[in-house]
Amino acid sequence: METAARTAPAAVIVAIDGPAGTGKSSTSKAVAAKLGLGYLDTGAQYRAITWWMVANGIDVEDAVAVADAAGKPAIVSGTHPANPTITVDGTDVSGPIRTQEVTSRVSAVSAVPEVRTVITELQRTIAAEAPRGIVVEGRDIGTTVLPDADLKIFLTASPEVRAARRSGELKGKEAGDLAATQAALAKRDALDSGRKTSPLAKADDAVEVDTSELTLDQVIECVVTLVEEKRTVA
Repeated sequence: METAARTAPAAVIVAIDGPAGTGKSSTSKAVAAKLGLGYLDTGAQYRAITWWMVANGIDVEDAVAVADAAGKPAIVSGTHPANPTITVDGTDVSGPIRTQEVTSRVSAVSAVPEVRTVITELQRTIAAEAPRGIVVEGRDIGTTVLPDADLKIFLTASPEVRAARRSGELKGKEAGDLAATQAALAKRDALDSGRKTSPLAKADDAVEVDTSELTLDQVIECVVTLVEEKRTVA
């Protein structure tokens, strides 16, 4: 797919992919803020449609039922990095989509091709309409959603580091112990990497950044430098 022409000379579309716990969200939001770009958390959109399915009594294990309902919810994503809002049918779901109930079901919903078609088109539209460019984070941005992105980055980290980070993000009873969190991440990785439609994968032309031994500030600086270099070349 050809990415639509952007309106400003400095506009740049940055795709940041990688599994959970690698620092995608924190890095993407900070880079977007530093460079005056929009920001889109595509995972939040899949969480939003999953939340809608659960709230409306759709059996998320029934792929046919999920496919039939995929086009019904109206998902609107704000792209300001300091306040990336998300609503479903006008309801703010930024909190509800982060519950364990949604987390445990999002892989099943996002694996349904009809769901990915709906969400992918939404993501492409948002990216194309970003006036100064945008940082888009997810799991298939550089490979499927925006294959013509100006810069593709794939963040990685060791399983142990990812589990520690994710445990720190979860609240109260949802945090569990590190072993359980690591097992949950491994299961999610297997589901995301093994699905037939748009699996989690590193694009051939993506720059891989291992964040295991880096502070968040170091990762942010690395990505900012890569974006600035791309802008200079362009």
